[in-house]
Amino acid sequence: MPEDNQKSKPKYYVTTPIYYVNARPHLGHTYTTMAADVIARFKHMCGYEVVFLTGTDEHGQKVERSAKREGVEPQDFADRMSAEFRTLWQELDLRVDRYIRTTELRHARSVQKLLREMQKNGYVEKGHYEGNYCVYDEMYVDDPEPGAPCPQCGRPTERIREENYFFKLSAFEKPLLNYYQQHPEFIQPEARRNEVVSFVKGGLRDLSISRTTLKWGIPWPGDEKHVFYVWLDALANYITAVGYADNPAEFERLWPADVHLVGKEIIRFHAVYWPAFLMAAGLPLPKQIWAHGWLLMDSAKMSKSVGNVARPQPIVRVLGADALRYFLFREIVFGQDGNFSYEALVQRYNSDLANGLGNLASRVLTMIDRNLGGAVPQFEAGAILTPPSGAGESFTDQNLAEIAELYEKFSFSQALERIWGLIATWDKYLATEKPWTYADDRNQRERLARTLFTATEALRIIAILAHPILPDATRRLWQQIGRPEKLEDQRIDQVAWATNLLPTRLGKPEPVFPRVEKLEAIERIEAMEKEPEKPAAAAAASGKIGIEDFAKVEMRVGEIKTAERVQGADKLLKLTVDIGSETRQIVAGIAQQYEPEQLIGRKVVVVVNLQPRKLRGVESNGMVVAAAVGPEGKPVLAGFLEDVEVGSRLK
Repeated sequence: MPEDNQKSKPKYYVTTPIYYVNARPHLGHTYTTMAADVIARFKHMCGYEVVFLTGTDEHGQKVERSAKREGVEPQDFADRMSAEFRTLWQELDLRVDRYIRTTELRHARSVQKLLREMQKNGYVEKGHYEGNYCVYDEMYVDDPEPGAPCPQCGRPTERIREENYFFKLSAFEKPLLNYYQQHPEFIQPEARRNEVVSFVKGGLRDLSISRTTLKWGIPWPGDEKHVFYVWLDALANYITAVGYADNPAEFERLWPADVHLVGKEIIRFHAVYWPAFLMAAGLPLPKQIWAHGWLLMDSAKMSKSVGNVARPQPIVRVLGADALRYFLFREIVFGQDGNFSYEALVQRYNSDLANGLGNLASRVLTMIDRNLGGAVPQFEAGAILTPPSGAGESFTDQNLAEIAELYEKFSFSQALERIWGLIATWDKYLATEKPWTYADDRNQRERLARTLFTATEALRIIAILAHPILPDATRRLWQQIGRPEKLEDQRIDQVAWATNLLPTRLGKPEPVFPRVEKLEAIERIEAMEKEPEKPAAAAAASGKIGIEDFAKVEMRVGEIKTAERVQGADKLLKLTVDIGSETRQIVAGIAQQYEPEQLIGRKVVVVVNLQPRKLRGVESNGMVVAAAVGPEGKPVLAGFLEDVEVGSRLK
């Protein structure tokens, strides 16, 4: 996007927590990140320049010990685990704009700059800490009893005594309470706000912000014995990612964040410590902290330590990412705890997606294909400015605006309920009108065309309204109803009936949500879930590989012959690549950096001995090599300065 166009748009900066790399990502991490993705897509469709940040928290005692157990260096361990999160978000087609890692040098500069500002303003002093510490939550626990359980996770704490630098958190008790009172929207939902206010009213003690008993952290400037306490380090990621230490103009434009999405278990760190740090440094506070509830399985929070986690990959590979997104945001009121089960997931898929949106789309598009030659005719606008009698009540401007307002309030379940009300309205209308009964009557051709035209207009509106939560399915539906414009660029806050009356030729009707057999789908998901997790590139104790391991990777020079976009995927291109001995089909995540026509004839590096895999239903037989450039990790294709023969092997 050109810079002048960016500046002309209002900005919206949304963040997830950055995730600990001590364990692989599971459905709990996915829930938060998908919620941020829904918000980011919605705000983009309201005309905002959106920045969506996520990343990984890689310092601290927990990570240091996890690496030691595996016999690797902490940095090698963090590299491997962070890559798993990043790969998952790409597989789920989340529109992440920026990805932050706390082991990046730019982040160290940012944390140290934040400290200097707090020191300059007199809020940091040296002292000693003796007490309990929870390694799992990286949290100081105020309890005189040695080994007392952590109030957060219930695990036994460890008794520590060490020299520390302290942050004068006690000085911010009244400023924080005043801020909460003046900005009641700052902490949401209301239950979490009340919890935080009660905690602060109970009195704040100064907080240790350095450690001397471990070395895996950002060095403390001017005192080499100390590293930063992991929560000061981690919270600063939100300002690092928008240029705090090295791009003042960008920081001025993008900060403060519009919303930090967090799980309710870390609300205290974000709603007490983080605003106090920012106040101490003289920086603006984020506009809102929004704490969602937990995903529960067997009435307990989903947690690897409890052993009740579900992974998103099996679900997505059986039902698709949109099925998971729909369940999470329709079944669970955002901000409250919600139960998750495979049975409820598949039940929602069949009842709401297959029998609801999928069935409506199939009925309408199949009738147009069979009876109108696959094209929607053009009518005079004045003749169909309103939906037909019996289907119009739900499509008023007021009702459509209210759905957008529900998105704005993060009331995703209610928004989906209203959208599915529109689907039910049209199902009922078609059942009453019964257009199939007069489809073969030549005298009823105009009536049939009007009925199916207005039904297609209903599908257009439903696709726009549902897109933030069902991006893949609605893109496919959008293409099937023959819309030439980009769905994601439609204004969801301005959608109205019959505003774009173009004659359109439909794409080939295909099921948007094919019905599945419940027991079979659950068995497939559970079978995948039980498969042992493969190590994420297990390394030797040194963290290095031998030449014999590298030799297993076969790379050759390839020439791109054709390139086209993968239907329903923003980031993927389908390439055919000549590798000398044969031509391969390869799917590459470079669609946002390269137009297909730019790539024809280009020579690239191809890994040719990978197992084939499917991305968005398209088989990829190999991989093109690219560099991850810049803080967002944008892919740039590897190439050659000199002319090289297609099929040549790289050594």
